[in-house]
Amino acid sequence: MMATRYSTLLLFCISILPLYAQTDLSDKLRTLEEQRAAIEEQGKRITARVDSVKLAIIRNDLQRTGLPKLEAGDEVIVHPGHMLVYSEKHEQPKWTAHIAVPDLITGSLARIDSFLPDPLVKTGTAVTADYWYSGYDRGHMVPSADMRWTYDALLGTYYYSNISPQVADLNRGKWADLEDWGRRYVYYSKKRLFIVTGPVLRDGLPTMQKADRKNEVSIPEYFWKVIADLDSAEPKAIAFVMSNAKQDLPVISYAVSVDSVEKMTGYDLFPALDDEVENRIESMSETAPWYGEGDPSAGEVPPLKAPLPKGMFNSAQAKYHVGKTVTVCGTVVSSRTTVKAKAIYLNFDTMSPNEDFYATIWQNNGVNFSYDPEKELLHKKVCVTGKVTMFDEIPRISINNEKEVVLYEDAIAAP
Repeated sequence: MMATRYSTLLLFCISILPLYAQTDLSDKLRTLEEQRAAIEEQGKRITARVDSVKLAIIRNDLQRTGLPKLEAGDEVIVHPGHMLVYSEKHEQPKWTAHIAVPDLITGSLARIDSFLPDPLVKTGTAVTADYWYSGYDRGHMVPSADMRWTYDALLGTYYYSNISPQVADLNRGKWADLEDWGRRYVYYSKKRLFIVTGPVLRDGLPTMQKADRKNEVSIPEYFWKVIADLDSAEPKAIAFVMSNAKQDLPVISYAVSVDSVEKMTGYDLFPALDDEVENRIESMSETAPWYGEGDPSAGEVPPLKAPLPKGMFNSAQAKYHVGKTVTVCGTVVSSRTTVKAKAIYLNFDTMSPNEDFYATIWQNNGVNFSYDPEKELLHKKVCVTGKVTMFDEIPRISINNEKEVVLYEDAIAAP
């Protein structure tokens, strides 16, 4: 009887051991999950503090170096990631200033798309009723994508104090490409960019004529953006100007000097810089220094300035002549032979995959050349003649022989 009771007790103990073990493991898991949650929460708090300090540094550097000279009546509005002066007369920013930092490379915050009046502008800003169904986009002067690494700075870009009316084809086209162009430099250089942006404002500009508008918002004719690398041993700057309309040329075609923007707007954009540095960087307009090591766009050049002589067309104009036999001229910035396609590709002015036009020499036509076109035409200005066709939405001309390729200097000199 005792043996039976002992066996029963032993079996009972053995049967409940897994339950105790399971309970112990569950408690252990719960404890670890609570610890992980606490660590994650602490990480969030530390990240917020780090971002707060980074934004404070940005504001300090903007105030010390990156703001245009203030004029009578100007009041600087300070947001977490940018600063601006608001034009009550035109109901949009006179200019905005911010610093694009390498944090934007890994920033992953989504667009907010909740536009709000700016509570910091004492006179009030434009409102949604001024823009809604107006026929104009709400164009960011400080791009939201430059602030996607921290929510407070991102939110600040959606105040109407940062918004100006832009034609949709500009805002969603070349203006967006220009913003990408600046971020490309940050991506490859891992350096900060000081950026000042604004509309060209003047008396007599038309306003958006919405029946339910609350404010008279001027419609600018032009927009400008100044980009400066002030942290490098050799500081540099460049500016861009685009009209408020659809633009077809590559971004670098709109590059100008900072001096020209100052003449256009009347602003003194970098008054805090040493005079020698200011004078030197404000005269720059070359885009080549803005392509660093590893940048696949390095080597691109603006299309030849239109109109070209003798009815020729540049690479940006080729898309308007699809189906026609014409002469297209440009700089061969890259060339390559593909075994699969059995052809030589000559990219004009811009690099693949962003080319606006390219020429093709099929393998079977290679015998019609007395030289190697892949090597001999690289980095030269040439004109090709043939029928413009489209492939993957990119215009091209297929060249049959070397007579259809002429150096640009020879083409314009020919009678």
